[in-house]
Formats: sequence, structure tokens, C-alpha cells
Amino acid sequence: MFKTKYYYDKNSLSYRKVEVNKSTQIRNILAFLISSMFFGIMVLLILLKSTLVNTPTELTQAREISNFKLQFNLLNKKIDQLNLVLEDIEQRDNNIYRVLFETNPIPSDVRKAGFGGINRYENLKGFENSDLVVETTKKIEILTKQIVIQSKSLDEIERLASDKEKLLASIPSIQPIKNDDLTRMASGFGYRTDPFDKSRKMHGGMDFTAPRGTPIYAASDGKIIRADARSSGYGKHIRIDHGFGYVTLYAHLNKYNVKRNQMVKKGDIIGFVGSTGRSQAPHLHYEVRKDGKKYNPINFYYGDLSPDEFDALLKLANQENQSLD
Repeated sequence: MFKTKYYYDKNSLSYRKVEVNKSTQIRNILAFLISSMFFGIMVLLILLKSTLVNTPTELTQAREISNFKLQFNLLNKKIDQLNLVLEDIEQRDNNIYRVLFETNPIPSDVRKAGFGGINRYENLKGFENSDLVVETTKKIEILTKQIVIQSKSLDEIERLASDKEKLLASIPSIQPIKNDDLTRMASGFGYRTDPFDKSRKMHGGMDFTAPRGTPIYAASDGKIIRADARSSGYGKHIRIDHGFGYVTLYAHLNKYNVKRNQMVKKGDIIGFVGSTGRSQAPHLHYEVRKDGKKYNPINFYYGDLSPDEFDALLKLANQENQSLD
């Protein structure tokens, strides 16, 4: 309710009431409201431009940014934990697996190499938290590269393990004639007296005396590459290629139980004892060759002889006597 206003009338020397019509009152009210709104809007705009007041959108964005920072920090901690696990795997890979399979370790500078290019992360810069985003991205890319390198290394270890298993299966490891079938071990590897001209010659295998027809066993897995009598002195003989440079030869056979190009397993009967070729009596002449060089077969009988049997065989093999071929 508006207060009543008075003015002093000089003519009547008295105070008179100020009469205000309705239109003037309304005009005054509108002027007041408009000026109030104007000043209010100006104050609001000034506050919005300042950092003292945030809009609901800005508050929401601030909360999201804070949450993103938290998530990035948690991600960095997980990356650090993964790096520790990966470092342990890399240590075992270099110091155990690669040593075991006789291959070179992967250098640290190869495993942990970064990425080139000065503008690689240019699109991530220019923002409020660019440093955090760039650093996290670098860590993820380096970790990814390390995992790829380690994965390839494990693939190589798997291949080496497979090759090692094949290698072990390829090494001749059993005696070609069973001890129960032996009459005696006639002659070992080394210089022996030739039975025909009595000269001292290198004997490149071991002679096992056994009755004619005694089974002869493959010393290891392999492929029959020869089963014929076309090699001087050996008579009917068999050669098995075991892979990795290993070849075994079985000579003076009576007959064959295999044919050329046939695959055999360790312990398969491949032929029978005889006295064909340059031989004085029924026996098996057995040779082990690696990359074309002859080796003492006694060093390969680890698959079926006990320590006592091996010691006894070793003593007989070392006796310098007369060979049978």
C-alpha cells in the first residue's frame, strides 16, 4: 500500500495531498520492475562470467572430469601391476626357458623400447588433463608391445620344446639286440684286429654275436633309407634316418623285416641276425652316425640298460680284441 504524500501550497499557505492517478502509478510500478530486472540480469551475467558461481552443466562436467581422473589413476595403477607380472614372466623367459632350450635371451632394450615420432600424441594435447592422458596412452602402448614380444617369445619356446622333444625321440637310445638274445658282445668301437688280414684297423661300430635269425630292433624312431646289400662289406644291411643328423646302420643281416621309405618306431623289429657280406660268423654290426661321423654306440644305450648292465657292457666294449667283420 503506497504512502500518502503531501506538498506545501504557497497560495493557501497549507499542505495539500498529492493526487496520483492510476496510470501514473502503473507506469511507476512498471519502471521499477523493468529497472530491477535489468540490474538483476546484469548481476547474473557478471556472476556467470566469474569463477564464483558454476552452472548445473559445469558442475556435472566437473564431476565427470573428476571421475575420469580417478579412473585414469586406477588404470595407471593396474598398468603398473601388469608391468610387475610381465617383468616376472620376462625374467623366467630369459633365465629359465631360453637357457633350458639353448637360445639367446631377448635384450631388455628390445623388450622395453618405446615408440618413435614426435607428433605421435599431438591429438591428445591441448586439453586440461592432456599430460595424464598422454602418459597413460604411452604406458598402454609400451605394455601392449611388451606383451606382443613376450607372446612371440613363448611361441618360439613352444617350437623349441617341440623340436627338443623330437630331438630326444630321434637319438638312438636302445640296444638293437636284447641282452637275453646275445651270445656275447664280440667287439666294441675303436681300433681292433681285422679278422681277415690281421691288421689293426678302426672298427666304426659294435659287434653283437647272436644266433642266426635273432630279431634286430630299431634303436629309435625314424625312416628306412636303405635296406639292401649294395654297400661293400656290410652285406644285407639297413640304415635308418632318425632326423637331426642321426643315422643308425645294421649290417650282416639274414633277412629284412622292413623296406625302404618305411617309417619305424623305437623297438620295432626291422630284421634278423645273419652273416652276409664281410663276416666270419652270425652277428650284428651296429653303427651310430651323427652328421656323417661315426660315434661309439655304447654312449647311446640309456633307454633300456640298467647301470650294472651298462658297466658290464662298457668293460667288454673296451677290450681290444678281434672284430667279426
